Amino acid sequence: MTNEYIQEQSTPAPLDRRAFLERTIYTLMSLIAGAVSITSALYLLRPPKNQSRSDWADAGDLRDFKPGVPKQITFERNHTDGWRAFAGKDSVWVVKNPDDSVTAFVPSCTHLGCAYAWQARRGAFVCPCHGSVFSQTGQVITGPAPRPLDRYQIEQTGSRLRIGPILKSS
Repeated sequence: MTNEYIQEQSTPAPLDRRAFLERTIYTLMSLIAGAVSITSALYLLRPPKNQSRSDWADAGDLRDFKPGVPKQITFERNHTDGWRAFAGKDSVWVVKNPDDSVTAFVPSCTHLGCAYAWQARRGAFVCPCHGSVFSQTGQVITGPAPRPLDRYQIEQTGSRLRIGPILKSS
């Protein structure tokens, strides 16, 4: 009797259909949860891609600019929006100074972001929307603009001009 009892316990019970389906469902759920948790952990813990130079763009040859004459140019810059990278057009006002230094202004007024233009007869940048006037160095001559024009960080490589990130004025 003891022998039969031991033999009965050591023999595995046959797997019925319901038990098989339950095990299959739990296994699939575990695999899905594992895949989601691994990808979530990688997304949250992995450092972002290094974009140290992606915000710099070539803006042209410095020999094309006349000293003391502001010139608006359009250039292509690579943008990253989440995971999507695309090339877009930006513009900049470039002023080549008599000492061959260069200043690159963001083309929007610091009052409400309107586009301003250079008026040679006035010798100033003028915003047509609200009447702000800026000097050739970007300083406010008349308001309502609260601060000088924002500038782009620039880099001169030989005779090439490279435009970088925006430097907000204070």
